[in-house]
Amino acid sequence: MFLDLDRKKRDSIALIDSEGNQVSYGGIIDFGEQFRLAIPKRTLLFILSSNCAGAAMGYLGAMINRVVPLMLGASMDKELLEELIRIYRPEYIWKPENMVGEDEESHLDAYGYRLVGTGLQGYPLYEDLSLLLTTSGSTGSPKLVRHSYENLEAQARNISAFFELDDQERPLVDLPVHYTYGLSVLNSHLYSGATALLTARSILEAKYWEFLKEEKATSFTNVPYGYEILKKLRVFRMDLPHLRTFSQGGGKLSEELHKEFAEYAKQTGRKFIVTYGQTEGSARMAYLPAEYALEKCGSIGKAIPNGHLYLVDEEGKEITEPGIAGEMVYQGPNVTLGYAKTGEDLILGDERHGTLYTGDMVKKDEDGFFYIIGRKKRFLKLCGYRIGLDECENIMKAAFDIECACVGNDEWMDIYVTTEQELDHIKRYIANKTKLNSNVFRVHYIEKLPRNEAGKILYSSLS
Repeated sequence: MFLDLDRKKRDSIALIDSEGNQVSYGGIIDFGEQFRLAIPKRTLLFILSSNCAGAAMGYLGAMINRVVPLMLGASMDKELLEELIRIYRPEYIWKPENMVGEDEESHLDAYGYRLVGTGLQGYPLYEDLSLLLTTSGSTGSPKLVRHSYENLEAQARNISAFFELDDQERPLVDLPVHYTYGLSVLNSHLYSGATALLTARSILEAKYWEFLKEEKATSFTNVPYGYEILKKLRVFRMDLPHLRTFSQGGGKLSEELHKEFAEYAKQTGRKFIVTYGQTEGSARMAYLPAEYALEKCGSIGKAIPNGHLYLVDEEGKEITEPGIAGEMVYQGPNVTLGYAKTGEDLILGDERHGTLYTGDMVKKDEDGFFYIIGRKKRFLKLCGYRIGLDECENIMKAAFDIECACVGNDEWMDIYVTTEQELDHIKRYIANKTKLNSNVFRVHYIEKLPRNEAGKILYSSLS
């Protein structure tokens, strides 16, 4: 069974959420049977998720019964959701009960969620297709990453191994579970028989910290933005006796913050572990062991267990010398099958065969530790979420009928438009579409976008 859930102690608690729900491992197995009766065939299911027991149970019910879920945020833009439904034609949607319309019939009610049918005829599914996740975070791109069952099992095994997880762990799962990073935290700890503590509350809320302390969370996992907030909240002065592991991923942490948290962990007898990953690699592909957190400050470490990392030059030849930048390539069983851009693509098989070209430019030191120095592809990681620059351009062009070009880094996105009107409106619009803070967007008027003779935008001139 998925994640060996049937081998766990039935009365052990698997899930606790900040809304008061609690589910045992036996409860997951029993719910899986209810789910099978509600969806008696292999098909595509959309899950509109929040970090709560209801969303997690829908996901686990689907995985146990080989129903293929596409994980999406419950708060995603309605128009983007409708477009995804049109493209992929899910036969069912698992969503919060307060989002169910009066004319929608429920096939299953549980944990504040309901299963509703769409009346759509689904597409054929590849036999080993297990899960779909979006590639570009909250922009709602129709381009999806196709996972296999082995991808997710390998991910859970590998993370459990290098974090040395066991059934005594109580991880705080506050990263969205519809993103690969948050989902990997949930999967790896359930594989280990632990108790996952789910919350959708903000790190700035008092109830967030009440939940963390009352449930005796043992680990905290977050993105660079989360660590910036932790510092502002003076976490170093907090009394957190049960919290023994800090883990970071979702983008490059500044060396200053890396060093501060590594020193704090060393002084207090805790672990600080930096990780690296992508959705296309089923989350994490590299990690920096806690014992190297200070010595190799700024590094993403080495490959996870059962994985292999190396660098290639522009011609695809392997770089063996230290200190020379190249594109990082990962090989391992957690490399996903490939992409889907249409419903017809859901029948496609394994197109990557265990090898992923990451698009990240990286250097390796003399000890074999990797350091990211830049990106090859056109995407950013804002607040820990991967955001496609091209998708953002398309969204704004469609909404405002303007010429637009997006550039930026992992701190902000610069948006250049050829109109002096509605600059603030454009900023608010893209912030709303992506569900990100408007402060990470800067909108500029430009009389004419720089282009080459072929008409392609010269993004380097803008950045």
